Amino acid sequence: MTNLRLSYQTIEFGDIDIHLCTLRDRQEFFDPDGTAERLGICSASWPIFGVVWPSSVVLAHYICNYDTESKRILEVGCGMALSSLLLNKQLADITATDYHPEARVFLRRNALLNEDKPIEFERVNWNDDKDTLGLFDMIIGSDLLYEDEHVQLLASFIENHAKPQCEVILTDPGRGRKNKLSKLLQGFGFSSSHFKPDDTEYLDEEYKGYILKFER
Repeated sequence: MTNLRLSYQTIEFGDIDIHLCTLRDRQEFFDPDGTAERLGICSASWPIFGVVWPSSVVLAHYICNYDTESKRILEVGCGMALSSLLLNKQLADITATDYHPEARVFLRRNALLNEDKPIEFERVNWNDDKDTLGLFDMIIGSDLLYEDEHVQLLASFIENHAKPQCEVILTDPGRGRKNKLSKLLQGFGFSSSHFKPDDTEYLDEEYKGYILKFER
């Protein structure tokens, strides 16, 4: 991360502070050995993982007081992994995943910054069935439906890692694909509900998206 400009911030959840080292802005790029390029990550999309997006903050606030006791939890497409860091602070059983080659580096750095234990992490591709993650009681994620092709990939990935009884909680800023995802997950036996977060005063701007909740 030598050539990257970084930023530090603290996000409050009641009496819990989560400290984050992130990219300074969405113009950063550092791929000296071409790892990201080989993974199909172009320079324009490279920094997307490395900043805190509103949907990530909404998800973390929603799960802050959620009952996670005894649940094995997976964060999909974690990016800066705000929710994983919060759950880790609360001693939940959390595993984080992302496809970006630098996500693991920042996750380790931020767990250390918060003086917490390392978070389990695996770099995964949604269309690769060779990961070693196993099954989970709860799956979470924020702003995952960038492209139409992501809908089927995400639905299949969730199904492949969901226990027979499982909760899925996603936040979506309003990219127009939530109904397609819901239909696919309903085909896997999940009930579906979409709703606005109760309070988003912690955001700088109005949140136009939804919390998506699926259960079976």
